Amino acid sequence: MDAMTPHTPERFVEANGIRLCYDSFGAAGAPPLLLIMGLGAQMTLWDNEFCAQLAARGFFVVRFDNRDIGRSGRIDTPVTLDFPALMMAQMQGKKIGAPYALRDMADDAAALLDTLDIAAAHIVGASMGGMIAQEMAIHHPSRVLSLVSIMSSTGAPGLPGPTPEAAAMLMAPPPATREGYIAQFGRGWKVLRAGSFPEDEARDPARAAHFYDRGLNPPGVARQMLAIFASGDRTSALGRVTAPTLVIHGAVDPLVRIEAGRATAAAVPGARLLTIGNMGHALPMAIWPEVIDAIAGHCLRE
Repeated sequence: MDAMTPHTPERFVEANGIRLCYDSFGAAGAPPLLLIMGLGAQMTLWDNEFCAQLAARGFFVVRFDNRDIGRSGRIDTPVTLDFPALMMAQMQGKKIGAPYALRDMADDAAALLDTLDIAAAHIVGASMGGMIAQEMAIHHPSRVLSLVSIMSSTGAPGLPGPTPEAAAMLMAPPPATREGYIAQFGRGWKVLRAGSFPEDEARDPARAAHFYDRGLNPPGVARQMLAIFASGDRTSALGRVTAPTLVIHGAVDPLVRIEAGRATAAAVPGARLLTIGNMGHALPMAIWPEVIDAIAGHCLRE
């Protein structure tokens, strides 16, 4: 990371009734860019170097832990998760109950902007974070200067599901030990990257140790997954989005298939779709230049 790029320590605020942990990169007076991470993923999955490179392109970059993960507040409502039953209920259009929905998580993000005195920001979300970003564009349109939805989905029930390998990784029980978590982390990301990325694979043990030590919350991951299923199909609502929108998706994504990216781009008026051929359900370092160029070009154009 460039030593000249300002990076704040982790801070805590009360936003929408939830204690949120966040930090920032770059000059506070630059155009704000809010990064929202995905299911069970802590804010530091947006690598420091990735954030610093975005800041170097002229943005004030803010990342935060979603509710129920990392160092942000937890809901602590017990839930039972049956992934196959959820998939079936979604396909059948049945109502699914959950302690909270993606819209509540979007309200968290909007409230975080309030606490930082940011009237509107460029919103960039990955996976579930892309869904939360979409909900912000739907329900908080005045807060969204532009939208970048990465490896995400509309929630439409007819879209293809994950590959068997990706589904198995998603449903694997959480390991009981730190060493087990580190081993499972490496196996899981090898599936999600859908290719060979030696630089990232070499970093996986240290990344896993960092996440484990910073704060896992398996029940929170279950609640976040329920939020995804309970939030339903956004296709119609996305038709009302006015924020300039870029959709980035990997051609070989094994978890949220490329059809979901195409559906997202088709749902938002005027949206542009960038398909990256060697990208799975991850942001490996080898594709950072293309992704950062795309984000910066889109946001600075608007």
